[in-house]
Amino acid sequence: RSLVVVHFWAPWAPQCTQMNEVMAALAKEHTQVVFVKLEAEAVPEVSEKYGISSVPTFLFFKNSQRVDRLDGAHAPELTKKVQRHASGSSVPAGSKDSAKEDLSVRLKKLINAAPCMLFMKGSPKEPRCGFSKQMVEILNKHSISFSSFDIFSDEEVRQGLKTYSNWPTYPQLYVAGELIGGLDIVKELEASGELDTVCPKAQKLEDRLKLLINKAPVMLFMKGSKQMAKCGFSKQIIEIINSTGVDYETFDILEDEEVRQGLKTFSNWPTYPQLYVKGELVGGLDIIKELKESGELLPILKGEN
Repeated sequence: RSLVVVHFWAPWAPQCTQMNEVMAALAKEHTQVVFVKLEAEAVPEVSEKYGISSVPTFLFFKNSQRVDRLDGAHAPELTKKVQRHASGSSVPAGSKDSAKEDLSVRLKKLINAAPCMLFMKGSPKEPRCGFSKQMVEILNKHSISFSSFDIFSDEEVRQGLKTYSNWPTYPQLYVAGELIGGLDIVKELEASGELDTVCPKAQKLEDRLKLLINKAPVMLFMKGSKQMAKCGFSKQIIEIINSTGVDYETFDILEDEEVRQGLKTFSNWPTYPQLYVKGELVGGLDIIKELKESGELLPILKGEN
């Protein structure tokens, strides 16, 4: 019946080591909470089941049910979530007010995370209810550019957004931070021809990918960033490129599912990281390692080959 907090981590990620220290401190403070560490890449079937695509990720369980999730190395947020779930309903009134305020700020950020935001059950690739599926189909049919949030991934958001927007069901569509409505309203807007004027049109994915690939002479598409790689392969390729001293830019494919999936097809290359020089695909980690060993990497990165 107690709260169980599971940390999906990787030994190569310094941010995970830091969060393990935070967890150790929380364990001393909350002796009734069970803290577990799982090496994400050592248990791929478990990581896949729970949608773990980066580290650190924390899952919260109560009575064998997942009740919350935290992605990333956010010590204050982890502390808040542990305190909230561990205390259950016995939270002082002042803390409740503070929690409500924090949630409102978070919801506002999520609603404004993109010009058009869809809060749905599942993802656009895998909707998990018929209404969400229909909503995605309508938006895609009209080439509307939108980002989404899976309300199943965060119970706090799922319940809080109903109150925040005074709208009791999902999916919910927002444009420029304002609630448009659910499926019925979007269907009405489509029927009246207003949907195309209300929602922003998507840039063609192929055009967008070309712009991203050519954003810098050397572009690396990876999991995470230069400062914080979120998989072992991305970490290795960054170390190799850094050793050459060549300037490069990165794109975090975990932040954009459309780019993540679309680039695989566009370049006919199924995995990440992917390195591009002057808009041309060089390859992934194995090819970069071979080029380094043969001495060809630096001339290629400089555009001499």
